Amino acid sequence: MTIAQILVVDDEQEFLENVSERLRNRDIEVDTALNGEEALEKIKDNIYDAIVMDLMMPGLDGLETLKQALQRKPDLQIILLTGQATVKKGVEAMRQGAFDFLEKPADLDLLVEKVKEGRAKRIKLDEKAREEEVKDLLKRIGW
Repeated sequence: MTIAQILVVDDEQEFLENVSERLRNRDIEVDTALNGEEALEKIKDNIYDAIVMDLMMPGLDGLETLKQALQRKPDLQIILLTGQATVKKGVEAMRQGAFDFLEKPADLDLLVEKVKEGRAKRIKLDEKAREEEVKDLLKRIGW
């Protein structure tokens, strides 16, 4: 049984393949993108429980991709990874709406736990949105 469906975004093909295989072995369905532009295209057409994304990428970096992704889908749960983590970058990522921020190489158990937490948060946000839709509908029909 799949515990989550995620998108992993990293410009390093070897890292992308390695982490994807390890996550699939943990029953996580993984889609991949090699850059921010490809990630934004996939986000447009798919629903992900979480997105695991490198902070430092050529072209659209992780922070810019995060910003654009959240403008399109504010309920996305994005976990940023970096090999050059600084408190300043972590704070900036969280300020811009990242769900979490981890250093590479991320401990796989911790990453899986963060993916599960992201999925749980996304489900709660979806349920809340559906409740609001029902309330609005009932209000419109006079209940």
